[in-house]
Amino acid sequence: MTLEFASPATAPRGSGHPATVTAGLIERLAAHVAAGADATVVTKTAPYTGAPLADLPVSTPEDVEGAFTRARSAQRLWAATPVHERKRIMLRFHDLLLERRHEVLDLMQAESGKTRRDAFLEVTDIAITARYYARRAAGLLAPQRRRGAIPLLTHTTELRHPKGVVAVVSPWNYPLSMAAGDAIPALMAGNAVVQKPDTQTALTALWALDLMREAGIPADVWQMVVGRGSSIGDALIDNADYIMFTGSTASGRRIARDAGVRLIGASLELGGKNAMLVLDDADIERAADGAISACFPSAGQLCVSIERLYVAEPIREKFVAAFVERARKLRLGAEYDFGIDVGSLTTPSQLETVTAHVADAVSKGATVLAGGRALPDLGPLFYEPTILAGVTPEMTLYAEETFGPVVSIHPFDDLDDAVARANATPYGLNASVWTRDGAKGRAVAARLHAGTVNVNDAFAAAWGSIDAPMGGMGDSGLGRRHGADGLLKYTESQTVAQQRVMGFTPPAGISYRLWATILTAWLKAMKRAGVR
Repeated sequence: MTLEFASPATAPRGSGHPATVTAGLIERLAAHVAAGADATVVTKTAPYTGAPLADLPVSTPEDVEGAFTRARSAQRLWAATPVHERKRIMLRFHDLLLERRHEVLDLMQAESGKTRRDAFLEVTDIAITARYYARRAAGLLAPQRRRGAIPLLTHTTELRHPKGVVAVVSPWNYPLSMAAGDAIPALMAGNAVVQKPDTQTALTALWALDLMREAGIPADVWQMVVGRGSSIGDALIDNADYIMFTGSTASGRRIARDAGVRLIGASLELGGKNAMLVLDDADIERAADGAISACFPSAGQLCVSIERLYVAEPIREKFVAAFVERARKLRLGAEYDFGIDVGSLTTPSQLETVTAHVADAVSKGATVLAGGRALPDLGPLFYEPTILAGVTPEMTLYAEETFGPVVSIHPFDDLDDAVARANATPYGLNASVWTRDGAKGRAVAARLHAGTVNVNDAFAAAWGSIDAPMGGMGDSGLGRRHGADGLLKYTESQTVAQQRVMGFTPPAGISYRLWATILTAWLKAMKRAGVR
């Protein structure tokens, strides 16, 4: 198997070869893929340059089944491992992640094309996630006393058991956050995980797996397969006890259908066409800064980023001027340091989509206020941060997700109308509201059809509040990650009720007629006493 990194001659101009991403590292990570010794290989390319990055072995359906067999055997021992020991391993992973952050930052940039700033946010996200579930798992999984059917006579306990083996399908755009972030709570709940990361950014996911094994997790408890969904997707679903998927709405529908046939659970974070509302009392400068943060992180390739911006007419002109000025000053480049604002798109197909959406809008009358062009002089997949006005329903990007550095601005005169327009989409993932009045902002947020809404922030406030659930409504998905839901969804609840002395049948010597009269009087007394 040939494993290569883009040579220094083809590395990003001015950046040199990332010191930590070596052929030796790539070879070690590739060895973690569950695939045969004679596996076919797939070549990954570096978004910054288009040069070959690495060859990875491709898993077959038989490889996937083998991974599940090993995982099922390992899961029984892992589930029996005390939670405090799982916690120790997870906190060790947390420490290793922070100690070795430069290595994974280089790796994420090399295979996704994002900036170091955006990559670092993934490191902080996973550190927070690992710490949170390491310290919350014991309490969430502990047996919970529940009110019994008959006070004092019924002892009722809720238990939590792991699902078994969880299939995690993670996307290319946030390769550390989505890969490790969904595996961590599943593992802490006592499950094994078989994961299929997107091939384009599989090295980052494999790096997280490598680090977790170094932290002490048994090798077969978390495994990875590489391949196209059309080839190994059925094997994943057919063998899983639960599915966690992040990706397109179309793929999510197929997974939900197939999971339904098997009567297993699925959690799906899907597409979005997220809206930001700038109210007439908003701080214009702060809102303009917020719009930059909302629209252009990871070159707009973020499920919760903003693609529709509704601005109150009284402040529209000043806000648009401030927003456009900031967008035009953003620094684009392929540098392995923190000085760049916007990086590259990740795949040629994303560049094709962005280019087509903007061209379609312009051809139908939209006005380009900033950007609107690819930048091949910087690299093969760079595209300017783009702001459009005059976007109308017949344009593709009006309602379809672009998933790139493109946002449309829509003025409004009436707040009720703005809320209605923001909600006029089958999606419902994230939204943002900007106002000087926090109470007003929260009231508007409650009216928006989205799983998370941020007031005076783009998306980080809600996403980073890891104790609260995060997920989508409508075509944006099912289920939630983060918070208690993010771990408990990977468990089966079991109720154990022990009845003492007497139950709901009459004691010896008492007729059913008299017993029914006694129980009726008791039920009425419970209601008067305020018992739930």
